[in-house]
Amino acid sequence: MIARVKRNQNGLWVGLLASMLTWMACTPDESYKEVLQESFFLVDANEQLTEVMVHDIFSPPVASRIYTYPAIAAYEVAVLAEPDTYVSLMGQLNGSEALNISVDTDGQPINYQMAALTAYYRVASKLVFSEQDIIDRRDALFQRVKDAGMPAAEFARAVDLGESVAEQILAYAAQDNYHESRSFEKYTIRDDLGSWRPTPPAYMEGIEPHWNKIRTFFLDSANQFVPEPPPPFDTLPESRFFQDAKEVMDAGNQLNDFQEEIAYFWDCNPYKMNVKGHVMYAEKKITPGGHWMGITGIASKAKNLNWRQTAEAMAVASIYLFDAFISCWDEKYRSVLIRPETYINRYMDEEWTPLLQTPPFPEYTSGHSVISTAASQALTGLLGEPFYFLDSTEVKYGLGTREFNSFREAAEEAAISRFYGGIHYLPAITNGVDQGRAVASWIEGRIRTRKISLAETVTRP
Repeated sequence: MIARVKRNQNGLWVGLLASMLTWMACTPDESYKEVLQESFFLVDANEQLTEVMVHDIFSPPVASRIYTYPAIAAYEVAVLAEPDTYVSLMGQLNGSEALNISVDTDGQPINYQMAALTAYYRVASKLVFSEQDIIDRRDALFQRVKDAGMPAAEFARAVDLGESVAEQILAYAAQDNYHESRSFEKYTIRDDLGSWRPTPPAYMEGIEPHWNKIRTFFLDSANQFVPEPPPPFDTLPESRFFQDAKEVMDAGNQLNDFQEEIAYFWDCNPYKMNVKGHVMYAEKKITPGGHWMGITGIASKAKNLNWRQTAEAMAVASIYLFDAFISCWDEKYRSVLIRPETYINRYMDEEWTPLLQTPPFPEYTSGHSVISTAASQALTGLLGEPFYFLDSTEVKYGLGTREFNSFREAAEEAAISRFYGGIHYLPAITNGVDQGRAVASWIEGRIRTRKISLAETVTRP
């Protein structure tokens, strides 16, 4: 009796094992969904794009363009994924039309997150020099998802959708006058004493003198928000201009460790050149816009945003940055103001050097002041304040971290860092902040990305 029961139990276990094996063979491996949920892949893609841009050495204005179009492409997929929440930017942005995308699933699932990544990487790869680097990083992620079990048909549907969105965003980007501006004439140095001249050690020509001809996203024109003009050039010791320059020199001669740390943290000069003997070589650095896109990624993680909310944050921040750069550069090549280094060497102390290397474009207004203010207002509008975050954006580029209790606090520090660094007079900073605030307020009153608030969507998966 006992022996018969044992045989029946063995037979039962064999049957159960066979059934389980059959079920497992028929059930698809869906661990790829866990892979896509485990990380902020759009943030990773943005960081990878930054690494490629640092390698390729793009100017700050051009870098802002490269960040924006991929972010818009990813965001437009988020709109398709959740049309009851998000509003398309296409049709809102200057010169844009609604996307011509028909999503017919025929009852089959579409992985919109994979489509968004496809769109992002596709657009990004077409805007940099090192295109293959972007493609290789995309392919590594895609292979990981495939290996985790994404069905070939589902993968193909996602890629097809992402490619379709990307091609339309690229077509829109091609009409922004960037490519035409590559053949515009170089900046001609003026003879008057108050105008900008190339600065040591590389004495590079003026960067992007025609950036005001690039199509804006929301501004009516590049010169819509012309700041208060700088103090008139003067060399008399009692003049306002002389005193502003002396203030820069004196501050540079008396910097404490805390001020130096702030200046270096926000340097963000992709054109920094190092000279050793007769050898000159570039030091790879992130751009100001790249720093703020890094902060956007940090904030997305801190807030635990889902991929659609992250796409929104990246698109919005990059758009504010883009228009702010156009506004700032329009003023730079209108006033074409002499840099503190040149003025101080000429009229005060020929041996004086600023803490930071002077970047190769005119002084007024301060780019970091304009764009940081705009970006901080964009992120504050999306994520609120106070908003504590640890800014580790530039750890991989040899700098440390800094803590902030709001995006505005970070922007204020970024602005004053240019004074500590010796590359801007105070009026360029204070008036630059006002300029950035005006640009941001204009965009804020016109851009629409949500049908419901972020607070209502932040808890969604």
